[in-house]
Amino acid sequence: MKVTRTVKNILSWYESDNPGTKANLARILMAGRLGGTGKMVILPVDQGFEHGPARSFAPNPDAYDPHYHFQLAIDAGLNAFATPLGMLEAGADSFAGQIPLIMKVNSSNSWAQEKDSAVYGTVADALRLGCSAIGFTIYPGSEYFNEMVEEISDLTAEAKAAGLAVVVWSYPRGGLLSKDGETAIDVCAYAAHLAALIGAHIIKVKLPSDHVEQADAKKVYEAERIDIATPAARVRHVMQSAFNSRRLVVFSGGAKKGENSVFDDARAIRDGGGNGSIIGRNTFQRPRKDALDMLSNIIDIYKGKA
Repeated sequence: MKVTRTVKNILSWYESDNPGTKANLARILMAGRLGGTGKMVILPVDQGFEHGPARSFAPNPDAYDPHYHFQLAIDAGLNAFATPLGMLEAGADSFAGQIPLIMKVNSSNSWAQEKDSAVYGTVADALRLGCSAIGFTIYPGSEYFNEMVEEISDLTAEAKAAGLAVVVWSYPRGGLLSKDGETAIDVCAYAAHLAALIGAHIIKVKLPSDHVEQADAKKVYEAERIDIATPAARVRHVMQSAFNSRRLVVFSGGAKKGENSVFDDARAIRDGGGNGSIIGRNTFQRPRKDALDMLSNIIDIYKGKA
């Protein structure tokens, strides 16, 4: 695997990491059709745990099969496939070495009223299954946030010592946050910064709206004239909050929506200097051909071709 100058520069941002961790980051960054560009499209399939199987897979019944998702990510030329322990175990041997894997080690579920999660995967599992990284969700705002940070801190130290990368889903919810506040620009930027501070190599956040949730933050945004007028400007501000773009940030695709909205999101991420998309339901809930066409168009957008 030849590593491009762009990827070598990105690896230089992670000054404390060992060669094993940097090699696994390089594998993700060099994989697929966007390999070497510093941009990524990742397929995440943890929605069965989060929302239940019917809500996740019934719109496209082929997606009940774990192998479907491995093959979709490979055939689309994506950078990585992220999913929980059980789904990886169902396909890790059949697809060994064909795409970088990220093992999601915790999740919430749709019955839980508390904004908390269960940890069900280990670094040892990730190594056994040939993964390049572990993934973990934190919920800034939740009353359990401090406990979650302590859990991911222990897992991060273990993963980095073993040469794995760490991906953090940073999803503000709970506590004093309103529903609109979960995607507010000040909140998403704060969430990205928190993930960077706890040691994430790759950060996943939602695309922010122009709403400013916190009164004290609103005063600063207005006084300093921080530009949040357009989706690209808001992405740029999130990247600034992730150590001035010295950490990789990918943006969630969210619930299934129209193709044009998905493509507009990708252009905003590209134009704002984001590192890419981590997009699940908007692809695997569509028929396979439609999903492949959509992913191809998203990749072309990140290449500047669309």
